[in-house]
Amino acid sequence: MGFGKVGVVGLGTMGAGIAEVLARGGVETVGVEVNDTALERGRTGIEGSTARAVTRGKLTEEARDEILGRITFSTDFKALADCDLVIEAVPELISLKAKVFAQLDEVCRPDAVLATNTSSLSVTEIAAATSRPESIVGVHFFNPAPVMKLVEVIYSERSRPEYVEAVTALVRDLGKVPVTIGDRAGFVANRLLFGLLGPAAQLVESGVAKEDIDASLKDLGLPMGPLTLMDLIGLDTCLEVLEAVHADSGSPRHAPAGILRKLVGEGSVGRKSGGGFYTYERAGSGTVVAPVEGTASAEIAESLYGPYLEDAAEMVRSGYCTADDADAAMTLGCGFPVGPIAALRERGAWTD
Repeated sequence: MGFGKVGVVGLGTMGAGIAEVLARGGVETVGVEVNDTALERGRTGIEGSTARAVTRGKLTEEARDEILGRITFSTDFKALADCDLVIEAVPELISLKAKVFAQLDEVCRPDAVLATNTSSLSVTEIAAATSRPESIVGVHFFNPAPVMKLVEVIYSERSRPEYVEAVTALVRDLGKVPVTIGDRAGFVANRLLFGLLGPAAQLVESGVAKEDIDASLKDLGLPMGPLTLMDLIGLDTCLEVLEAVHADSGSPRHAPAGILRKLVGEGSVGRKSGGGFYTYERAGSGTVVAPVEGTASAEIAESLYGPYLEDAAEMVRSGYCTADDADAAMTLGCGFPVGPIAALRERGAWTD
């Protein structure tokens, strides 16, 4: 089973990136948006991304023209009628995704595969909005999609195995690394990542200096501290993911900290608003106003990193994913220098 024509619903940052990845992979692509303004914004994003690739010497002008020529843009859902696969990439609101899938149910071929690019929501619940839950698969690309190698492919209990295998094969053909797993809040990468980020926010609430928390984790080799990372992701997004994971796990470590709810309630959602755990020069800037040098603490680091490693170990022991999957999720999806199972091996705490 192959996919000759693929639709993408929603051309925001993620959707535009996914459409670009598909077109780069030689796939005829249809991008659909809710109105002309959003459609033009998506088109401009793809044109800008590919133009930058030409400037950097990653693409020739001819290759860029071919990529752009493979994408058709429309505000009409009926443009998806003859697609073999449609990927939904709208914001992380279950009500919105359900509405999109109800529409796809009406216009798409009976044999079409329908996929959701959710990062943490239940694929099973989203599939319930259609009359064909067996056709629904999760396909979680990471941002920015043209650059990040990891893609989580998620199946529900109703997903047809051949559809899951076909989506996994497509992901691999696009030059990505697929991790194929069952439907569980947060999947692999976000389940593990937010098991570290959530407790970091809880530490801030308990009075530990945010600079010390970030310095402690960076001292372990992480590319940035957890609070800096949350500001980068967006505190509103972090809150949504933590709520979804906590509802599933019930673990106090996944409970959103009060300070996180307070910041989001005030509109201080991170870099994109100009302030979150840190204050930035302006909205969209990564430059912190009056930065303070943090003091790394092995105790702080272990209080966050140790439970994260145990979460990964339990995930593998339960059979939810393999050791290689867990390591790929965190290195390729989250930019960690070493995967959790590899880190446990280094500590002598894991044997295969």
